[in-house]
Amino acid sequence: MTHEKPRNVLPGGPLLAVHLALIGGAIWLFANAKALNQPALIAAGAGVVIVAMLGLGGFFVVNPNEAVVLQLFGNYVGTVRTTGLKWANPFLSKKRTSLRAISFQSEHLKVNDADGNPIEIAAIVVWRVVDSARSLFDVDNAARYVQVQAEAALRNMATSYPYDAHDENQLSLRGSTGQIAEHLKKEVQEKVDRAGVEILDARISHLAYAPEIAQAMLQRQQASAIIAARQKIVEGAVGMVEMALARLSKHQIVVLDEERKAQMVSNLLVVLCGERSAQPVVNAGTLYT
Repeated sequence: MTHEKPRNVLPGGPLLAVHLALIGGAIWLFANAKALNQPALIAAGAGVVIVAMLGLGGFFVVNPNEAVVLQLFGNYVGTVRTTGLKWANPFLSKKRTSLRAISFQSEHLKVNDADGNPIEIAAIVVWRVVDSARSLFDVDNAARYVQVQAEAALRNMATSYPYDAHDENQLSLRGSTGQIAEHLKKEVQEKVDRAGVEILDARISHLAYAPEIAQAMLQRQQASAIIAARQKIVEGAVGMVEMALARLSKHQIVVLDEERKAQMVSNLLVVLCGERSAQPVVNAGTLYT
């Protein structure tokens, strides 16, 4: 596996001044060769021009968040990251690599979750190059490589968790977004490390049941919500009935036998748990008939 190594090059500003001076000197030699009747000056001027023109090929600019990879006849010699005008051996080839953060959204993948339910899932992945040598030489196309590996990691992760959790301690794709994002980021990073890439963020951007089971799952979610709401209502109603009986007994407002307590409990639960408002009935007679 290739690893990036820094390459020290010369600053371009002073060398640019030297090359301009050489070109100016060559022009002077050409202009004065005839006047001085010195044919050798023409040859000297031509030589200076050739050297200056070859040297100009060694100048290159490194932009912010960019790396320039240097190769000599196919051999990797180093990477330049410092910005500005630089100069290196004119025979070195120079390839630019962006170090900026790049994001992409995967396609909507159809997979089965841990419970075997078909779902549709997609993710947004943010990445950047941290090793220019591996990015250029160890994979054919870093951007395409990251996209393919990210989709493979997303598909593999989706099969490890259910869409919805069946209990509070279970992780799910819909309910545990933070943990799922961290798992996805770690799994994608492991797959793209060969490309010299760092995953900055990875999160699910689309999550839904497959169309063929969406209606059935919606009914299931609605039923679960109704059951949960009824459970809360019953818990609250039982607490209110318990409190009412305790206070009646404590303050001795009325003394009820077990049968009347049971009847009162039944009536209170019907009133508190019913979906419609209860119609009061005024008892004008005695409690015991």
